[in-house]
Amino acid sequence: MPVPPVFNPLPSALDGCPLCQTAGGTLLGTRGDWRVVRVDDPSFPAFYRVISQHHVAEFSELLAPERQRGMDLVCAVERLLIERLRPTKVNLASLGNVVPHLHWHVIARFDWDSHFPQPVWAGPQRATDDARLSACRARLPEIDSAIVELLRR
Repeated sequence: MPVPPVFNPLPSALDGCPLCQTAGGTLLGTRGDWRVVRVDDPSFPAFYRVISQHHVAEFSELLAPERQRGMDLVCAVERLLIERLRPTKVNLASLGNVVPHLHWHVIARFDWDSHFPQPVWAGPQRATDDARLSACRARLPEIDSAIVELLRR
């Protein structure tokens, strides 16, 4: 994969907002009003975020074309995870309770993951399956490259 892009704090950055001041994960790239990052979570390696490049808290604060581009990008990342990893389910979430900066979580979930079928924020349901986690992590460069290509189109 080529050298990852560098994140520059947003021009409209709000002091104290971690998604204005930092990339919010491993930055894969940007497309217009949105950026895509991979979250560095050892228990959930195929965890991505689609983050607004504007500091807004609510989806309705965006103009219709920005909303459409964001949902198209969330859908494209979801499709890549489904095609490449064949997860049991992909979780989509936009909560913003802790960080009120508009972003979507796109998380590939597997029936063997430690928290399934509960949310990743709930308590574990079973022990971690290190072999399967390692196998999933080994696929991340391929998925990250596909997302980078997606963002370039």
